[in-house]
This record gives sequence, structure tokens and C-alpha cells, in this order.
Amino acid sequence: MKGIKAILGANIKYYRKKQSLSQEQLAEKLEITTKHLSTIETGATFVSAELLEKFTSQLSVSASALFYSVDEISTDDSLLSKIDQIVDNECEKTSNTIRMRIRYLSSQ
Repeated sequence: MKGIKAILGANIKYYRKKQSLSQEQLAEKLEITTKHLSTIETGATFVSAELLEKFTSQLSVSASALFYSVDEISTDDSLLSKIDQIVDNECEKTSNTIRMRIRYLSSQ
């Protein structure tokens, strides 16, 4: 069984190649060195929460997608779709709650 760092690294590499990005191109977009990206992709190092957010943004994937093995991703996209839908719904609920609170505070 692969460790979480190896799974994350393999998935980052998978999605980077899927978008036809070189390590240099992605590293530049993430504002990290190519060596740092390489150590992440090989599973030698883990990422901070902030860098994880940058990866999801630049690769246009959900954070949950980066924590499944590439084999699971290619065979069970429906599960990822369900997870993405749940995350999107929860984000929308939170956003609506925040908007309601701001409106309430603005009317005070």
C-alpha cells in the first residue's frame, strides 16, 4: 500500500501531465522551485495547506481527488463526482450563510 505522500505526489504528476504541463511550467505557476515540485511528485515531501490549495487551483481538481491512487481515479470517477458534489454543496451552504450574516450586519 502506498503512503499518503506517494499517492499525493503520483496524483499531482498525473494531473500535471494530463494538462500537458512540464514540471517547470507548474512550478512557476505555483511559485516554487522545480526541485521542490519533483520531491513532492516522488513522495519525498508533503505539502502545506496553502500549497495544496495552489495545486487544486492550478490543476483544476478537488483536494479529494489528489488523495486517491491514480488507479482508483481512472476506474471510479463517479465516486469523485459524488465527493465533489458534496464539497460543492457544503461550500455553497457556507457561502449562503456568510452572505446572510453580512446582510444582517449591514442592516443593523
